[in-house]
Amino acid sequence: MRRIGTAAWMPLVFTLLPILAAAAAPEYGYRIVRTFPHDISAFTEGLEFRSGHFYESTGEYGSSSLRKVEVETGRVVQRLALSPSLFGEGLTVLNGQIVQLTYRGGLGFVYSQPDFRLQRTFRYEGEGWGLTNDGSTIYMTDGTSEIRCLNPLTLKEQRRFQVHDGAEKIPYINELEFVRGELWANIWRTEKIVRISPKDGRVLGWVDLSGILPAAELNRVDVMNGIAYDAMGDRLFVTGKYWPKVFEIKVIPKSPGRR
Repeated sequence: MRRIGTAAWMPLVFTLLPILAAAAAPEYGYRIVRTFPHDISAFTEGLEFRSGHFYESTGEYGSSSLRKVEVETGRVVQRLALSPSLFGEGLTVLNGQIVQLTYRGGLGFVYSQPDFRLQRTFRYEGEGWGLTNDGSTIYMTDGTSEIRCLNPLTLKEQRRFQVHDGAEKIPYINELEFVRGELWANIWRTEKIVRISPKDGRVLGWVDLSGILPAAELNRVDVMNGIAYDAMGDRLFVTGKYWPKVFEIKVIPKSPGRR
């Protein structure tokens, strides 16, 4: 999702506050396990872990890219630049292919995972935000409270569902990750991750990542965005747009009194 000025996004935050405060689902905190370097020029829109590397999609017109990144060093070992007219968004890796969205172009790309060679393009209606998969279905967000389910072969929409915590719809669902049978998503312009049932969109819990990036490192950074899960190692990673670090975290019960 693109950057906007503080004056423009503050009303969105205040719109979200009653929803987040009234959340019926349980809320969790975090513990930092390790930190890793992250390229501060990367406006992170999509992030996945595969075989010891991050696959990352970055945004911004004129600097959008697809990347393969060393986890330990943050070094970009493979990079493909998008056309300057395109704004890169979410990505997911499945069956030796990488699927990548763009923001407002309604245009998606399918690449060969080993060499980033373009295999085909596809079209969709509305905006493209986040992508993930569970091995048999690709899940896509568009900035609303809805999640679309795509056929991984045709990339055609099969169904969609609303993300809801009780009776409240949860808008601004952004970057996605499939974690232990759940969909985990960044909520745009917040430090919250929402845990979602992929069956019906019910919110299963919230993870509050407030303060994870030290105040001294907030210069130039944008919003939290980017969740990656190492299923083999059971490791969870989070980062943000222009953030200098990727954090490996453990989700823990929230401390009493911490909001």
